[in-house]
Amino acid sequence: MVTTLLAACGTESGAGSDSIDSSDSIKSAADIAGIDWLPQKVTVDGKEYVLPKDAETVQDARIVFKPDADASREDGGESGGSVGCNSIGADAEIDGDTVRITDLVQTLIGCPDPLGEFETRFTSVFEGTHKARVSERDGTRTLTLIRADGDSITFRERTAPPLKGTRWSLGKNAYLTLTKNDTVTGSLGCNTFHGRATVKDGTIEFGRLATTRMMCAGPVMKTERELAGILSGKVSYQQEHKTLEITKAPGRSVTARAE
Repeated sequence: MVTTLLAACGTESGAGSDSIDSSDSIKSAADIAGIDWLPQKVTVDGKEYVLPKDAETVQDARIVFKPDADASREDGGESGGSVGCNSIGADAEIDGDTVRITDLVQTLIGCPDPLGEFETRFTSVFEGTHKARVSERDGTRTLTLIRADGDSITFRERTAPPLKGTRWSLGKNAYLTLTKNDTVTGSLGCNTFHGRATVKDGTIEFGRLATTRMMCAGPVMKTERELAGILSGKVSYQQEHKTLEITKAPGRSVTARAE
């Protein structure tokens, strides 16, 4: 039974179904636990429902399995995540290649189709007992959960983008890209910049940034000055999947998102 709770929803772009060359049964929870799994498709009565590719609300879609030794309590558990709209919580028990999902709860947000339909199909199949199969192709793993009635969910392992070479959005028209040659290029929102940037041990040390000298609207210039202040000298950074938090000092930070 699915219980609903009122809360906010999350947001990462989806992808279509992956072909699977061969499958292996998982041997323990360690094979799939603690990994971000991006839902790909749900198969119900032989019909496939694919996570929408163009839905803006699927930017943060991911499901994580965190096996619970006390899965008897009805609190939604530590496993779950989102398929792009509502947040999902559940208890997960993993015994060899058997995955049992119970006590599923979710937030109550009205999701437009086709995302709404995909989420409905997903939750209808997700709760219950499954056999798990994992395959690997081109270095990326695919997880398939299969119920006794043949309905299934296919996931793809979601890997974090590289720190260097990725364009990190800092807000409207603002971004930065770190290169392998210890340089950085980007935009503060109006003016572009380039300079030195050395990444080491959880820090980035920015050299003096050379910027263009365009005059922009007052609010834009204010934002530019704030960003320039943060992107100066040595800063700490923390990357979590597709987000990058750059901190100059307590209370002075900016969160970027991989584009």
